[in-house]
Amino acid sequence: MRTWIKAPLAILADNTGGGLVVENGKIAELVPSGSTPLAPVDATYDAGRHVVLPGLINSHHHFFQTLSRAHPGAYNKALFPWLQVNYPMWAALDRDMLRIAARLAYTELLVSGCTTATDHNYVIFEGIEDAVDIEVEEAQALGIRTTVTRGSLCQTFGDMPPPEMVQDDDTVLADSERVLRRYHDTSNGAMVQIALAPCAQFSVSKRVMRESAALAERYNCRLHTHLAETLDEEEFSKEVFGYRPVDWLDDVHWMQPRTWVAHGIHFTDEDIARLGAASVGVAHCPSANAVLASGFCRTLELEAAGSTIGLGVDGSASNDSSNLIQEVRQALMLNRLGYLDTERVTHRTVLRWASEGSAALLGRADIGRIAVGMQADLALFTLDEMRFSGQHDPIAALVHCGAHRADRVMVAGRWLVEDGHPVGVDVPKLIAEHSRAAQRFAPS
Repeated sequence: MRTWIKAPLAILADNTGGGLVVENGKIAELVPSGSTPLAPVDATYDAGRHVVLPGLINSHHHFFQTLSRAHPGAYNKALFPWLQVNYPMWAALDRDMLRIAARLAYTELLVSGCTTATDHNYVIFEGIEDAVDIEVEEAQALGIRTTVTRGSLCQTFGDMPPPEMVQDDDTVLADSERVLRRYHDTSNGAMVQIALAPCAQFSVSKRVMRESAALAERYNCRLHTHLAETLDEEEFSKEVFGYRPVDWLDDVHWMQPRTWVAHGIHFTDEDIARLGAASVGVAHCPSANAVLASGFCRTLELEAAGSTIGLGVDGSASNDSSNLIQEVRQALMLNRLGYLDTERVTHRTVLRWASEGSAALLGRADIGRIAVGMQADLALFTLDEMRFSGQHDPIAALVHCGAHRADRVMVAGRWLVEDGHPVGVDVPKLIAEHSRAAQRFAPS
C-alpha cells in the first residue's frame, strides 16, 4: 500500500513541501512543493496542519523507574544518596510491576513523538530473571521499535546495590547470550535489537565488562553503560582502581565504536580526545543531569572530537518524565546556558541529536532521517495550542514554544498514535494499573 502524507505545514527534510510517500514500511518518495507523487497512491493523508519530524529516538532510559517518580525520600538528593534511597525500593520489584512500568514508559515515549525506545534495565534478579523478555513483549504489543539492553548488577560496594539485586558473573553472561540469540535482529528495519549494558563502574565486574565486549563482537550488537556522571564516581574510580573512569573503559575493552555511554559529564580534555578518537558515543540526558545536579555534558567538544551525541530522557525517577520532545527543548536550554552561547546549539542541533544522533548510537542507519529508503518512522505535531500562537517558524516553534505531545506517530508505516492518542491503548486503565503498582513504593 502506498500512502501519501500530503503537503505538511513543515517537514524536517529538504525540498519536500509536497510531503512524502510511504510504501511497505519505508519512505518510498519525497514529493517537492507543488508536485504530486510519481506513481499512483492508495491513500492520502492531508498533513496541512502538521509539522513532520523523523521519529525521535530515545537512547537512554530506565523504564522501571516510572514507579518511583517524585518520591519524597529521593527528590532533593545527588546521585549516590539518591541511589541509597531508591535501591531498597527497587529490590521489591516483581514481574507484574516491571511489565506495567515498561508498558507505561513505552506509551509515554510514543505519544511524545518517540518511535524507537531504548531501555537500560539493570534490575534483573531472582523473580524477574526474564526482564528482557517482558520488555520485548511489551514493545511488540504496542508496535514501537525498541533496543532493550541486558543490564546487570554483579557486585556491591558498601550498601549499593543491595545483595539481593546482584547476579553472579556466569548468570549475567549466560543470559546475555540467551537474549542475543533469541531477540537480536541486525536486519534493515529491525523492530527489536539487544544491547549489553552492565550498569556502572561501581556495580559491575571487569570480567562481565570484558566478556560482554567479546559477545558484542560475536553477535554484532552495541555496548552501553553509565560513565563519568558525577564527581563521586570519579573519586571512586581513583580510589578503587587507581585511575579515571575513561581509563577503566579502556581497560575493559570498551574504548570502541560499539560503545555509547550515558551522561558523560566529568571528562577532561584528554578524555574527550580519547573518546572521540575511539568513536565512543554519549547519550546526553539534560533533565536528569539537572535534577541530580550532576553537572554539564560538554556536547560540542565531544562532537568536535569525533563522538556522536544522542539524547536520552534517563530514568523517570530522575527526570521525572518520559517525554522526548520535552527533552529536546531541555537540551537546547541547558546547552545555551552551559556554553553562554545562542548560536552553536540551535533547535536543529537538538532535533538532530534526538534523531540522527541517537540512531547512530544504536548502530542504526535505517532510522533517524526523512529520506528515500529509510524506515517510515514519523512524528507529526500540530501547532493549534495557545503556546504556538504567533509563531513564524513551525519547526523552531516545536522546540522553543515547548511541544509536549505528538498528534500522529507512525512506526514502520503504521499509525500508532492518532489524534494524540495511542492506538489500541486504554490510557485511563493503564494509568490506574500503573498507579496501583507504584503504591508498593509509597512512603510510609
